[in-house]
Amino acid sequence: MAKKHEIDIKIDDDGNVTFQVKGVKGKECLAITKDFEEALGIVASREKTSEFYQTETQTTTQVEGKG
Repeated sequence: MAKKHEIDIKIDDDGNVTFQVKGVKGKECLAITKDFEEALGIVASREKTSEFYQTETQTTTQVEGKG
């Protein structure tokens, strides 16, 4: 099952764009917004939420066939 995450994008009256990534732990949020940032221009500031500092979780499952 794919992970669910959300990106809130706000554009103010001066054309400044703000992204807020929700549902993503660790540095993955930077990869998610990278293309948006590159397309829009220079990043003026970045504020990391508490989710950024949480550990990314990965699960690996190995199934052996009967035989």
